[in-house]
Amino acid sequence: MRRFEDIYDEHVWAVHGFFMYRTGSRLDAEDLTQVTFERALRTWPRYDPARSHPLTWLMSIAKNVLIDDYRRTQTRTGGLRPVPLDAAPDPQGEHAPVDPGLHPDLDAALSELADREREVIALRFGADLDGASIAAFTELSLANVQQILSRSLRKLHRNLAGSSLAAQRLR
Repeated sequence: MRRFEDIYDEHVWAVHGFFMYRTGSRLDAEDLTQVTFERALRTWPRYDPARSHPLTWLMSIAKNVLIDDYRRTQTRTGGLRPVPLDAAPDPQGEHAPVDPGLHPDLDAALSELADREREVIALRFGADLDGASIAAFTELSLANVQQILSRSLRKLHRNLAGSSLAAQRLR
């Protein structure tokens, strides 16, 4: 059986990328990635490589971590999303840490997608999974995953038209 350290080194950025696409925040993605690997380490003795690929196993844990975080956030905020960092009062003035996260235009365009569309986009581009792996993870057919991905990318393209991000690409 492979060492946990090797699994971590191989897949940490895929898990982090998934959370970046889902949360839009680098700090949140780092925190959730840490929680995911803490849970994975605790359950490592029970991991069975015959049942799933390590990345599939980690992404299942990551999805549960995201759900738990969402539930905790909803309870804490009474069902409202937390205030984005750039809109919150800055107690440290100019010395506050910067959270670049996703480009604001991309974050806004992603927020216009349905949850399943955001999940497929996050798995494809954040976790760098191929269509077959996404299909296995989401229990959808490969054709359905490809259709969701294609439609989601068209929606993102439309949502980003005229944005500063689109203008940067044209330069």
